Amino acid sequence: MFVNRLAELELLEKHYRSDRAELFVLYGRRRVGKTELLAHFCQGKQHVFFVADQVPEGILRANLSKAMNDALFGVGQGGAVYETWEDLLNVLARQSESERLVVVLDEFPYLAAAHPPLPSILQRVWDRSLKNGRIMLILNGSYIGMMEEIVLGYKAPLYGRRTAQWLLEPLEFADAQQFFPAYSPDDRLRAYAVYGGTPAYLEAIDAGRPLKDNIVDGILTRGAALYDEVRFVLQQELREPRNYFAVLQAIAAGNTRQNEIKQAAGLENIAPYLETLQQLHLVERIVPVTESQPHKSRRGIYRLKDNFLRFWFRFVLPNRSQLERGLKEEVFETAVLPELDNFSAAVFEQACRQYFWRIGQRGGLPFRPQQVGGWWQANREIDIVLLGESQIMLVECKWSQRPVGTDILEQLEQKAPALLKEAGERAVFFGLCARSGFSGQLAEAAKRRKDVLLFDWRQMAGE
Repeated sequence: MFVNRLAELELLEKHYRSDRAELFVLYGRRRVGKTELLAHFCQGKQHVFFVADQVPEGILRANLSKAMNDALFGVGQGGAVYETWEDLLNVLARQSESERLVVVLDEFPYLAAAHPPLPSILQRVWDRSLKNGRIMLILNGSYIGMMEEIVLGYKAPLYGRRTAQWLLEPLEFADAQQFFPAYSPDDRLRAYAVYGGTPAYLEAIDAGRPLKDNIVDGILTRGAALYDEVRFVLQQELREPRNYFAVLQAIAAGNTRQNEIKQAAGLENIAPYLETLQQLHLVERIVPVTESQPHKSRRGIYRLKDNFLRFWFRFVLPNRSQLERGLKEEVFETAVLPELDNFSAAVFEQACRQYFWRIGQRGGLPFRPQQVGGWWQANREIDIVLLGESQIMLVECKWSQRPVGTDILEQLEQKAPALLKEAGERAVFFGLCARSGFSGQLAEAAKRRKDVLLFDWRQMAGE
């Protein structure tokens, strides 16, 4: 199922239409949909599409030779295996002299690992001939750290040659929910909290079955496709995953500050692990939206970037002994179900932030936000803050079964002065997002006031 990716396709098409040599770098985590995106883009275009594997260099060169011959000269028309990588690249250079040719080298890190000189060879041929033709060469990779090292890094042979790069991120809620449209708005949010926005994980959901059955049979069952998925992915990215697992589990359990993570993980020096996990885009460090120098802020906290990763470390890994014995129903009923709504509350904030950014850029708010984030100070916290040029909106998100009342608005108003000391004087608006609607008193207050906006979850999910 191919969903959205409109911005990515537009960027690819823009560089395709340039009709000059392009070196496009696409990278992102495994399962995020990179290959599907490129396959969609290549439809109707003259192209060579090669997916590398972890096999010896000679086999890779032979397989790429066949893919090239089939695409350029017709299936079965060319049987040559090019003796060197330089010979192979020179053929592409000659072929692209007179025609627009898209060449996709999928999982490029496998090629570089099998033949380490390849990035330097590619750089040499690019400088000599490829850059003068009409080739659109796309290097794609799932190993973010390696892609940044061998392609994007300052010391990489190909540094300065790329004409564009794109980190493919997981889908946002608005697109992810298209995988399970029959679910209620609440279950669509819960499903997004569990599976995140990775298309391969979303495709594992049987939308004709209840969410509980999908979680029990597809994630908590030994041997299921997603049961060991996180372990496999991290073992490929990390050489010694044990300590990283401890760090990720500590963050998933709600430890967000460096010292808290250190104590929960039982590690003395936590900084190198957090740095590596940030480089792999598994963990992110966030600061209050008002901070002018985020990298220097002492108020930074850490969180897992991927919802499924968070679910796996919160519920699968700690209960592995029971799950290995087949007690999947027991684990769901005693560990997952009692915590599922509380677990989903943070993702509700995430979905609301995505919503505000999206409608704000379309003019659906009193002002166009330039930044959307959170804010905290000592024991005060505001879920979402939207900063405009001279305006600000403070938003509280409530994933509760009770309608939101005027008390929540009053609490939000009481936090405003402390926030404005950091953000500066601005026109202030207040927003309230609610899963279960609003009290009559709050609804009346919002009608009377122009600075109060109410957002009902069911309308937001169907927007």
